[in-house]
Amino acid sequence: MRPNAFTNPGRFFRGNLHTHSNRSDGKLDDHEVCRRYKAQGYDFIALTDHFVGHFDYPISDTRGFRDQDFTTIIGAELHSGGMANGELWHILAVGLPFDFAPSNTPTFQPIADQETGPEIARRAVAAGAFVAVAHPEWSGLSEADALSIEAAHAVEIYNHGCHVECDRGRGFHTADHLAKAGRRLNFIATDDAHFAYGNKDAFGGWVMVKAEENSPEALLAALKAGAMYSSTGPDLVDISVIGDQVDVRSSAVVGMIVQGQGVGTASAFGDSMTTASIDCERLSDSPWIRVTVFDAAGRAAWSNPIWRD
Repeated sequence: MRPNAFTNPGRFFRGNLHTHSNRSDGKLDDHEVCRRYKAQGYDFIALTDHFVGHFDYPISDTRGFRDQDFTTIIGAELHSGGMANGELWHILAVGLPFDFAPSNTPTFQPIADQETGPEIARRAVAAGAFVAVAHPEWSGLSEADALSIEAAHAVEIYNHGCHVECDRGRGFHTADHLAKAGRRLNFIATDDAHFAYGNKDAFGGWVMVKAEENSPEALLAALKAGAMYSSTGPDLVDISVIGDQVDVRSSAVVGMIVQGQGVGTASAFGDSMTTASIDCERLSDSPWIRVTVFDAAGRAAWSNPIWRD
């Protein structure tokens, strides 16, 4: 068994799915944001400004910045309703139509008579978007709130901006609870860049999407199908699961870890490893596994959950 990120036709395209411009609370205009990502070697970007009334509910039109080497996907960060901790929901929606109807969200404070987070997520999926639960650690998302999202494709398991700003950038605790409940959500790593600290909150987390072409349509289809992995540095080359053995190929790393439901893990460590065969018998009862690799600088790459059935 091999994940479709390594079996689908095409090649990997590197992209950032969570970015802000000065159409909401970012520091740079949309053209400069796209220019910087292209200059850094990215293949695509989704500009996802905050969809609130204070900013006139922006869905930024970045189509004019596309060329033969770089593309954009239309999106926004949606907000509506309050979570259990009283904070506003944050739902990442990539692939939104321009006529997506605004929620009743005038500011970043929850108010009465709003859609809930699960409701606006469901509406975004119905409109054709790839939807992810944004920065659950930063949001203080409870397990009950996470389980209430029934229409989503992924969890943001690494948010570089939240990591830089306040060391609350991970989402694996939420993602693993959802997997334990049988929710088959994939993973994304993002920047959530605002360029508020120079470039420090940019170019730190990305997705590698396997598609036959670097077009918004092909990328969006691959994202929805889970044909991607997430990274802050290393490359995943291949993963194969044969019974209780997991074979991993990657760029040079010092550690490869296989995790599953519960506390059991299996791992391999070494210097400049590019391959490992890992005995995962202690994970044989887990309905899913996922792979993490990390290099000597502490940068990591993560597979999506691999469901054994």
